[in-house]
Amino acid sequence: MRQRFTLYGIGFAMGIVMVFFFLGGKRASCNWLPNDRILNIIERKQLIYGEQIEQDLKEAQADSLDIRAILKNGDIDFSKSRVKNDPCRLYWIQGQGKQSPLMISVELCDSIATVSSLERLRDQ
Repeated sequence: MRQRFTLYGIGFAMGIVMVFFFLGGKRASCNWLPNDRILNIIERKQLIYGEQIEQDLKEAQADSLDIRAILKNGDIDFSKSRVKNDPCRLYWIQGQGKQSPLMISVELCDSIATVSSLERLRDQ
């Protein structure tokens, strides 16, 4: 039995070294949760701001840095989002801006992600 654990430990250690060797230095990530996967996909797309977003930013007293922070650390409201739309899916993402909590809508297409609206949420 001791020999089995020793061989298992050696194989496990070799596997970990190989994983770090092959994935080290690459931008590999393990996003298992749906929220993290979608935010990662949006981050990799070209981001475009919709026509209404400039006015929404002024009304909410926010700026593009708030939008970036929400796209990095926000929480997607899957019940409000339309994930089965074709060709573009619509996601509602909630996060904390500098001034107050914000909700943005992002239209995710093949090569671009469009921030189409922004609304300020009441403080909770």
